[in-house]
Amino acid sequence: MFVDRAKISIISGKGGDGAVTFRRETYVPEGGPDGGDGGKGGNVIFLADSNLRTLMDFRYKKKYEAENGQNGMKKKQFGKMGQTLEIRVPVGTMIFEEETGLLMKDMKKHGDVLVAAKGGKGGKGNVHFKSPVRQTPNFAESGGFPKKRNVILELKLLADVGLVGFPNVGKSTLLAISTSATPKIANYHFTTIDPNLGVVKLFDNSFVMADIAGIIEGAHQGLGLGFQFLKHIERTKVLIHVVDVSGSEGRDPIEDFEKINKELLQYNPNILKKPQLVAANKIDLLGEDLTKYDEFKEYATSKGYDVFPLSAATNQGVQELLSEALNKLDSIVEEPEEELEMFDFEMDNYDPDYKIVNPSYNEKDKVYVLEGKQLLKIFNSTNFNDMGSLRYLYKYIEKNGSIDKLKEFGLKDGDTIRIENYEFEYFDD
Repeated sequence: MFVDRAKISIISGKGGDGAVTFRRETYVPEGGPDGGDGGKGGNVIFLADSNLRTLMDFRYKKKYEAENGQNGMKKKQFGKMGQTLEIRVPVGTMIFEEETGLLMKDMKKHGDVLVAAKGGKGGKGNVHFKSPVRQTPNFAESGGFPKKRNVILELKLLADVGLVGFPNVGKSTLLAISTSATPKIANYHFTTIDPNLGVVKLFDNSFVMADIAGIIEGAHQGLGLGFQFLKHIERTKVLIHVVDVSGSEGRDPIEDFEKINKELLQYNPNILKKPQLVAANKIDLLGEDLTKYDEFKEYATSKGYDVFPLSAATNQGVQELLSEALNKLDSIVEEPEEELEMFDFEMDNYDPDYKIVNPSYNEKDKVYVLEGKQLLKIFNSTNFNDMGSLRYLYKYIEKNGSIDKLKEFGLKDGDTIRIENYEFEYFDD
């Protein structure tokens, strides 16, 4: 099954906690702190792999989690770093951050890498908190928080030539006879419900051709298989518009031709700026009376299109069509795709040291609440039975301007400050 869109959850590894340990050795009467640092949490990265063709793997597994960093150990031993989690995706996958809807990276080439979620930093062991006045620090730093996010994966096929046209006009047959691809072929609509890819080998060159599922009226609004497949046309360089010139299903070739181009125009006007060759297929069904073909050719050429009579079923005219497609590819000067707004990783990683959750205090409780990732990290590292550890927490709060900020909102002696589930009274020295 071809899957071209998936939503998954990724979580990087938590940083390991720093250790609170002291040297306890014979003949070392005053062993100092020797707690090692915690290991960094593992990153979550995406890697583009040209061997993959679909996002099928993400249909059943939705959550991906990197390894946590190991906690620090005694004798200043560092904890082991968490292993990076590598997620492989097909070339052509666009990765979006769900909350903002912004593009994180377009994986256009084999080997492209995106670090989508960085692991938390390892916490410092108590050896780092020793000072002339604090000889035996009984606290260490907690490991950094993991990064959690939901991402949307959207695959757009990277084909040189795209086959477009109404259902059952012979696109799959043309692909099969031109390449080594083996698409399902039958005489009913929407035999092709998945895009098929094949490699056309011509002279000393080759190019990738894609059979895009049949388009119907209203496809640009999502009708039929609309949105699912129109997007795959956006990255093709040349279009081959296949038309049933025989009208074997009672449709008018000129009307079909115009309706498809109208759908492409309404979906994305830039698509019609691509070179478009017209394959007048099933000409063998006309026999010796080529009136329908002549009328269609006169109309299409008047619009500036090159028309190629062919019968995909008998291989008539196929070589001439493919040769011209190759010529068009060789003459194309690629224009950059429309740039999408990119996800800002720097802003994503920015985290204020504190913020006021309840700036207008409750008259009854008079509680001022502080929060923030870095503050919470230090709070989680605090040993509330150790005055040195508490003093470190208080100094951090004061040093980062939190007290001054709270005073602007009316903080005064006797008021309560809350961090998580811990409350303490404020007194202005």
